Amino acid sequence: MIKALRPLLRRSTYTGALFAYSAALASLPLLSFALLPALAWRSAPEGVLFVVVLVVWAVLIALVGLARTTRRVLILAARRLLQVVLPEPSAVRPPATSPDTAPATAVPAAPSASPAADRWRTPLWLLLHVTLGWTGALASGLLLFLALALPGGWLRAELALSLFGRSARVSGGWQSWAVALGCLLLAAVVCVLVTRALRWSAPRLLGPSTAERLALAAERELRLAERNRLAHELHDSIGHTLTTTTIQAAVADELMSTDPAAARAALRSIEESARAALEDLDYVLGVLREGETSGTAGPVGTAPTRTLADLPELLERVRHTGAVVEWERSGDPTRVRGTLSRAAYRIVQEGLTNAVRHGSGGPITVRVAAGPDALELDVVNETGAAARTGRPRAFPTSGHGLPGLAERVRLLHGEMDAGPDGPRRWRLAVRLPVRWAA
Repeated sequence: MIKALRPLLRRSTYTGALFAYSAALASLPLLSFALLPALAWRSAPEGVLFVVVLVVWAVLIALVGLARTTRRVLILAARRLLQVVLPEPSAVRPPATSPDTAPATAVPAAPSASPAADRWRTPLWLLLHVTLGWTGALASGLLLFLALALPGGWLRAELALSLFGRSARVSGGWQSWAVALGCLLLAAVVCVLVTRALRWSAPRLLGPSTAERLALAAERELRLAERNRLAHELHDSIGHTLTTTTIQAAVADELMSTDPAAARAALRSIEESARAALEDLDYVLGVLREGETSGTAGPVGTAPTRTLADLPELLERVRHTGAVVEWERSGDPTRVRGTLSRAAYRIVQEGLTNAVRHGSGGPITVRVAAGPDALELDVVNETGAAARTGRPRAFPTSGHGLPGLAERVRLLHGEMDAGPDGPRRWRLAVRLPVRWAA
């Protein structure tokens, strides 16, 4: 019983009814124009004139609903007064692209115009809104009048009811108070029904159209693709830096008393690695902060552009961990440009990180072959127990390294193979299609 009465006690019920009744009031100016055909055609029967006025009135209301401003106002009012979840009208826009965004699956472009069925949803809502407003206003107004007039026979009011051949008359006494209370409850029920009808129809008629849904989906897909790219960047850059600096710190501790010059070199390498990682971290955090304020994830400033041309510096930092890194190069990798070169750098970086983390400390071979049609990347390391006691025995792993590499390679339409290569070697092999810059 109490649960059934809860809607009668909610403030939102009556704000929703007020929203409906305001539409009835706002439609009155259009009624004056709808009466013009009736005034010009006075010889027609009253029933015909009544239908003509209603039809013209409905057409005028529907035409008002075709205006974009009307839909924006209705959506904002429905969100506030009906408390329904509707997207901001201004939030639907074509998704922005960025030259720094990694290649991803194609994002569908939103149609420039809504289908005809979508264009008439707002006029249909407005007609329903006005109809419910007039019905609710007349019904609740009459019930409220009876609730005020019946008690004690105020204004000499009396109520006569006839049902199934039986009649009853209420003109005063306690019966008038009971009927007045019933009328008051019925007026509240009318508000509940009107509000619920509007809440049910608002998402269906004022919700995103087909074109808006496509635009929202495309924008959401682009945002997720950008965030995935940032996650890969953080994993590759920060993960590599933490791995190498941990080992370099252990090496520096070992050599501090026996070879101070080598220890200082390891410390300088730690400083350089940390500075490079801070640049990547600042960029990613800037993108995420901008995404929180604008609702999208988009590049801010200039992204760190590390390419295949920066491989010698990367290999030198790994050598400061005590690892032996052999670099085999064929062709001219520096001719590879743009996203492909940046992605290739990250692939080699992740391969080196895994080799340092999980290898035995033996030689690591990096091969970069830039051919006319493909860019081939190989990272091979020995497996088994670590040879150097000062090196950390194990590193925590997230399990996202190889899956992230596979996703990056897939987006570049390449091929990847990672696994054992003989009894004591692990090999990461990637082949990416190349388009040479002019």
